[in-house]
This record gives sequence, C-alpha cells and structure tokens, in this order.
Amino acid sequence: MYAAFRSIGAYAPEKILTNSDLSQMVDTTDAWITKRTGIKERRIAALDETTSDMGVKACEQAIERSGIAKDEIDMIICATISPDYFCMPSTATVIATKLGLSTITAFDISAACTGFVYVLSIAKAFIESGMKKNVLIVGAEKLSAITDYSDRGTCILFGDGAGAALISATENSCDAIIDVHTGSDGTYADLLMTPNGGSGSAHDALDREAAGCYMKMKGNETFKVAVRTLTSDVVSILKENRIDASAIKHFIPHQANYRIIKAVGDALNMRDEQVVLTVAKYGNTSGASIPMAINDIYESGALQAGELMLLDAFGGGLTWGSALLPFAPPS
Repeated sequence: MYAAFRSIGAYAPEKILTNSDLSQMVDTTDAWITKRTGIKERRIAALDETTSDMGVKACEQAIERSGIAKDEIDMIICATISPDYFCMPSTATVIATKLGLSTITAFDISAACTGFVYVLSIAKAFIESGMKKNVLIVGAEKLSAITDYSDRGTCILFGDGAGAALISATENSCDAIIDVHTGSDGTYADLLMTPNGGSGSAHDALDREAAGCYMKMKGNETFKVAVRTLTSDVVSILKENRIDASAIKHFIPHQANYRIIKAVGDALNMRDEQVVLTVAKYGNTSGASIPMAINDIYESGALQAGELMLLDAFGGGLTWGSALLPFAPPS
C-alpha cells in the first residue's frame, strides 16, 4: 500500500496588511522590507477568527476536490504554532468537530515552519502501515496572535492563513509519495522561539514579561543556518532517490524570505520557472506556507496530475524537512 497526495485546499483571511501599513506602526518602509524579504503584504485574521476556523475552510476545499466522501476520512493532523488553545484541546480536534468528524483520530504537532512536511511524513507512515486510509493534513496559523508589532525584526515577516491536503491509500505506485526527510537540532533553539508561556517560565515571570510569549528571532544567524540546512537536505533527498534537480517540475520551498529562497534555488541550480513564490503576497505563514503555495499553483492551472513536486522547509526548533512527491488527484 502506498500514500498518494490527492488534493489541496487553502484559505487566506480577507484583511491585507501592507508594507505601507507597517510603516505607520514601526520604523520601516516598503522599500526596506521588500529589499530584505521580498514581502509586499500579508493576510491578517479577524479578531474573532481562530486558527481552527481557517483550518476548517482549507479542509473543506481539500475534501471537495479529493473525490473522497467526508465520512471516509479517518485521521486529521494539524501543524501549528498558534493553536486555538495553549495546551488542550488540540486544534486538530476542534477542526474535526467543526467538520462533523468528532470521533476520528486527531492531534497537533509543533514543528514550526517545517510542520507541513512533518505531518506529511506522519500521514505517509500511517497509511503505508495500513493503520489509516484517508488522512487530512493541515497547516494553519494565526501568527498575528503571537507577533509583537513593535518589533521590526519579526512583525514585517509573518501573516495568517491555512492550507490542507488529503493523503490517501493507493495500490498505484506511480501515485505514491516518493520520500520524506525530516530532522531537527535543538542546539539552535534560541534562534527562533517564543521564550515564555511554557512550563519553563515561572508564573511571576509571565506576569512581568507577557511580551515573552511573542516570537523572537535572531535574523542573521537564522538566515545562514536556513540556507545551509535547506540546501543540504534537498541535495540529500535528490541523491538518495537518484533524481536530478532538472526533473523537478515545482520546487516549493517554505515561503519565509525571498533572499533565502533565492540562495537555496541558486545553490541547487534551479531554474526560475521551477521555483514557486508566494512570499510577496502572504509573507511567512509558518506551517501553512507550503500548502498555501501548492494551492496557488493548483488554482492557477500550473499544477497538473503526475507532475513532480519538491517541498523544502526550515523552522524554529530548529527543524527541517523535504519531500518528493507527484501530484496525484483522483482520476
């Protein structure tokens, strides 16, 4: 039994926060942000719009496009660092209930921007083991809820949104997810983190330092490690599977920063037409980034059945991951 990537769906909130808007909030300009990140705007969820709300909308679209009945779904996994609730219930269980699937297996994982690759690897394992048949994987983030809009180094980067995919069992090896790599290195944890809010923070510290629950990043150090790690991981997965970079139809990296994407693409000798870019209009949506980018090329008509995708992500933890897979919609 193999696992196939059957469908994609996504949701972006209506509100757009432009670089010009941010220049009214912190000391920055559109030119400064564009030059350093490639980002022009990002989407911001409404105050009463939760991570699960966005995840549900992406899931509904993915289900509709999959050709699979909703009651055939037997697991939901959500990748998020901005869950509806701090510890419990998981955002996945909330999504499942809102979809009318409240009795199925559902749980969250926390792998930051690599989250979607991680949940893809988990879905693949459950299906290939025979434990599940149809797994809904979701990357959903309301990063505006954990962003400090007085910190120029982070507030220019992050946005909100969700993406989802249906991964299903198949006996057709041509439709199969080829390979998924995941990894981590906690020695770099302080490069990108939310320092307070967990069991490592005393209650009195939380009272004094509520801002510590916002994301903190060491930008220059993160950039260097990201480029090195992303490039190395892609080289490894291509070599192990004896696939040349020229055979990749769609290289879909995590949309963190155009300079990182450009540096990795150049290192891998990727042609411009191979590289999928959505960072300009969505910014960095962490675990939602890759599925939102896949959805963009699907809706534009650029993604066709059988075409080979290469996913590549890097995030806080530090975590990283890559995946080789064909797009295998229902025939």
